[in-house]
Amino acid sequence: MHVDETLLQRLEKLSFLQIPPEDRQEMIDQLSEIVSFVDNLSALNTDTIDPTFSMEGASTLLRDDHGIVDKTINNDILEHAPHAQDHFFIVPKIIE
Repeated sequence: MHVDETLLQRLEKLSFLQIPPEDRQEMIDQLSEIVSFVDNLSALNTDTIDPTFSMEGASTLLRDDHGIVDKTINNDILEHAPHAQDHFFIVPKIIE
């Protein structure tokens, strides 16, 4: 993919950004470099590599999941709610 002024204008429109005229060429150069790097990665043959392969030998460490209830936090949050009752938010019914 070639990054040019037309593509940069389209990216500006899609991202709601305005790139100053003095930075446009630098932005085109940087985007071209990024696209070139990604093209190099996509050229690699990964057919023989397991999708779950990891460079790290250890698996993800698991921990016990213990709930922590801090009533002061709950009360502080519910204090700012428009409607609350019995430690729950009260919201309008949306499904009839």
